[in-house]
Amino acid sequence: MSRKWLKANLPSAEHISQNRYLRWMQPWLAGHYLWTLHRRNMARAVAIGLFAGLMPGPTQMLTGGVMALLLRANLPLTLFVTLYTNPLTIVPLYLLAYRYGAWLLGTDTQANISMAPDFSLATFGSWLAQMVDWAVSLGPALLVGLPALGLSFAVVGYLLVIIAWRGFIVYLWHRRKVQRAAR
Repeated sequence: MSRKWLKANLPSAEHISQNRYLRWMQPWLAGHYLWTLHRRNMARAVAIGLFAGLMPGPTQMLTGGVMALLLRANLPLTLFVTLYTNPLTIVPLYLLAYRYGAWLLGTDTQANISMAPDFSLATFGSWLAQMVDWAVSLGPALLVGLPALGLSFAVVGYLLVIIAWRGFIVYLWHRRKVQRAAR
């Protein structure tokens, strides 16, 4: 994803302020830092999105949005990054968080693991209720593992964006140097 692509495809502040459902939030959404794309702002947005993506159920985007406002990160990118969790990825991520939490707590990773409920779009409400019951049954290891895994993802995501941005800038410098030498 390039910066130009992101600028062209992410909503602008003007677009949001024209939305009748979001117009009431305009005072909070007026900060330019929520809409600019620079290295630290994008790295913060990716880190927040990766952390907030592991929040339970429908609170992911709300958590990401509030954290982006508080930590002055790009809001649309933060909300976009939270989408890495969905009904297909949530079970493996929660199992990873459970194992990570069990490892951090020094407990047995195989104790109390039951099968996650099968996803069914037709009975989404009952699936969601079964998913909550399944997550609660995993106990303290999941409670420790989710924020710990979220923080780990956030740190790695932040560093990867910073490193990739720096690598791209070095590539552009090198390309410009070669072009100047060719003239």
